[in-house]
Amino acid sequence: MLTTSPAQTRLKANPSKRWKPILFHLIVGLLALVMIYPILWMISSSLKPNGEIFSQAYNLIPSRIAWENYRSGWAGFAGNTFTTFFKNSFLIVVISTIGAVASSAVVAYGFARIPFAGKGFWFACMMMTMMLPHDVTMIPQYVMFSKIGWLSSFKPVIVPQFFAVPFFVFLIMQFIRTIPHDLDEAAKMDGCSKYGIFFRIVLPLIVPSIVTAAIFSFYWRWDDFINPLLYLNNPKLYPVSLALKMFLDGDSVNNWGGMFAMATLSLVPIFIIFFVFQRYIVEGISTSGLK
Repeated sequence: MLTTSPAQTRLKANPSKRWKPILFHLIVGLLALVMIYPILWMISSSLKPNGEIFSQAYNLIPSRIAWENYRSGWAGFAGNTFTTFFKNSFLIVVISTIGAVASSAVVAYGFARIPFAGKGFWFACMMMTMMLPHDVTMIPQYVMFSKIGWLSSFKPVIVPQFFAVPFFVFLIMQFIRTIPHDLDEAAKMDGCSKYGIFFRIVLPLIVPSIVTAAIFSFYWRWDDFINPLLYLNNPKLYPVSLALKMFLDGDSVNNWGGMFAMATLSLVPIFIIFFVFQRYIVEGISTSGLK
């Protein structure tokens, strides 16, 4: 004799509960499709012949695979291939990320653990800088870098990252505050200085927050367009984000296929970083510092 489970009995008593999960997943799937469609369209356009990209914009399947878009796109312009532009991007991103994360971790440790005069005031000043739009500081920074002769070099793009990023300071500081002070006291009894406590006790426990800050820094620096546009005047110094703009030449036929091909390749490092380190994003924000 067949018997029904309590869950099946409840579903029969209330049929609407059966459709709620289906409706929920359907809505989420449609929203996901809307969000991912531009990426699918870009990848599809990178494989279409140049004249077919906009004439058949809604068709994601190209009539033929135009691999020449990747070849012509990688050739670049002004004698500079995209090998140069990717090297510039990785140079800027890696050094900037190291500087931003390292300096932010040190500043966060100071705010979280070391008492000093005016601590609350300086912390409030740091938090207020998070509210300033980049447009407010753009002109003063440009004038300053111009006077010290840093234009047309990587210095204006990289060096400011070595003076801590307020968002990273706040993120890491909140993580450090979850670490019990008893560990600091025990380390002091063993003869550790403040630097020893930071490097031997605190730093190993805040790895998730540091990795999270590094991921965000990588994303922001890789996608940065306005700063390279302001400070880098030599095409040999262009990163990928700025080099993509050069495909749109108003005086000649635009190489749309090559531009979409290089834009697709520019997403590869982002996807790799995300899928490899995605667990750290949630772990670095939501978990405590003590395992």
